[in-house]
Amino acid sequence: MSIRIALLGAGIMGADHARIVSGDLPGATLQVVCDAFPERAKAVADECGAADVAADPMAVIARRDVDAVLIASPDETHAPLSIAAIAAGKPVLCEKPLAQSSADCLAVMEAEAKAGRFFVQVGFMRRFDQSYAEMKAALDGGELGQAIMMHNFHRNVEAPANFTGQMAITNSAPHEYDVARFVLGSDYRSISVFQPAGVDGSQTGAPVFMVLETNGGQLVNIEINNNAAYGYDVRSELVGKKGAISMNAPVYSRLDVALQSVERYAPDWRPRFAEAYRRQNKAFLKFVETGVPSPIASNCWDGYCAAVVAEAGVRALAEGRKVPIEMIGKPAFYR
Repeated sequence: MSIRIALLGAGIMGADHARIVSGDLPGATLQVVCDAFPERAKAVADECGAADVAADPMAVIARRDVDAVLIASPDETHAPLSIAAIAAGKPVLCEKPLAQSSADCLAVMEAEAKAGRFFVQVGFMRRFDQSYAEMKAALDGGELGQAIMMHNFHRNVEAPANFTGQMAITNSAPHEYDVARFVLGSDYRSISVFQPAGVDGSQTGAPVFMVLETNGGQLVNIEINNNAAYGYDVRSELVGKKGAISMNAPVYSRLDVALQSVERYAPDWRPRFAEAYRRQNKAFLKFVETGVPSPIASNCWDGYCAAVVAEAGVRALAEGRKVPIEMIGKPAFYR
């Protein structure tokens, strides 16, 4: 029996999810596409063969012909829609962030724990990327020895209008917060945030450089530069006492012409992480079918951890000092 999925949000990410559900998930049906702009919902539904379109996400969640929900709507809607889906007894794949504040993440966690089973998978898809998977396997397998440092940078071509240095901490960097936690198997205890001298942090795409200390004693640094101009570029290196492992972005061709050799960068994140999204969504479908969460996927606790780190990072930037990262004790439900 096919799992009937409702897509909430038909923007760039929603449309990509719709294509994965309709083209790459045998056993799933794109049942309804919901968006505040009907013409956008219809365009995605027509392209991907959805059975219906709608504009009211709460009504869609309550429909009897919907088995699971994929949330790709604006960030401020993620927590209330996730809570509504939990109340309706329907599994959720929620794009990051789980919520815009750690307090709202706690509300989702409380709803899930009260329901007595896991319902929410959070869309930190980098956990499913082959590069990070091999990095984690090298560490867990003992090839690197004890991990001591992890270097990360995350560069975009051009920042959207009004995308500040603070937003780099809260919107861009959470992918790094989560995947470094996942690879290292350790939470963070503090964060420091720096900006180059002379940079106006309020300007669009102002770069930031973060240093995080983990409970395991490792250092994690993250550079976010949303105005790198040359292309979308994400890299990482994990350094251990016995060796190091570096990420290689997939490159499918090299152009040799006119006395030069050229490898082209992608314009955004979608080509780079297309396979990670497919693997993530396949894991979600299996979760819906079996009720057993993927051991790789992020859950509500991971969404909360990322939100707490982001909030501490904003404080560290504003106050110009190292800020402790203080989380609640991990609830028994998530252990």
